[in-house]
Amino acid sequence: MALRPVQVNIKALDHSAVGEFWAEALGWGVSSEGPGVTNVEPGGGFVWPDPIAVCVDVVAVPEPKTATKNRVHLDLATTSAAHQAELVARLKALGATPADVGQGNVPWTVLADPEGNEFCVLEPREIYRDTGPIARVVVDCADPRAMARFWGEAMDWTLHEVTDDRAVLRSAKGVGPYVEFFRTSGGKAVPDRVHIDLLPYPGDDQEAEVARLRALGATDLHLGQGDVPWRCLSDPEGHEFCVLGLS
Repeated sequence: MALRPVQVNIKALDHSAVGEFWAEALGWGVSSEGPGVTNVEPGGGFVWPDPIAVCVDVVAVPEPKTATKNRVHLDLATTSAAHQAELVARLKALGATPADVGQGNVPWTVLADPEGNEFCVLEPREIYRDTGPIARVVVDCADPRAMARFWGEAMDWTLHEVTDDRAVLRSAKGVGPYVEFFRTSGGKAVPDRVHIDLLPYPGDDQEAEVARLRALGATDLHLGQGDVPWRCLSDPEGHEFCVLGLS
């Protein structure tokens, strides 16, 4: 048994506006599976769930983002210095604003979407040339080695690197974005605004997967979600995530 990451979930006051921003940022399209949700997915006949693509779901919530930096964010890939500059300019025209998260003088550009969710536009890096527009999903953590153990067992992705400062996973197919855990100071201070959603494979049982995750160190999370087809959990460092139900 194993799970696959299928989408990054972003909470927003205005899901439609934030969804449109991310669709324009990624060059993808938008749809809606129901009220209060904007689905941002690749075009060209894309059918969810794709074995490789990690999509973006923007979900309406009543609370605005706090000033606290998100512990999960997206990094966007570029192919040249000119592409990076063009993308940054285009994103600002779409409503992105410069963000200071203490990054100092770095070759990448830190921005925030129209509701303040931080993300980065990376300088060209060979490792991310075949990822698509999302180079990586970045997760702040205290212990990358512990995160590698948990998420490496939770998902069917391949662990490419693990050190005291960083853990890197990618689809075993060797394409698509990476998920990377970076060691940072400070723990969880507010509920996560951005999280990863996992999906079982056809034939696997959601409840069995949830039980397996609990055995790995996950805990149940009660957010007032009520009777929904997904299960809310948190990993050993408190990062929220959901195990979706197979439709």
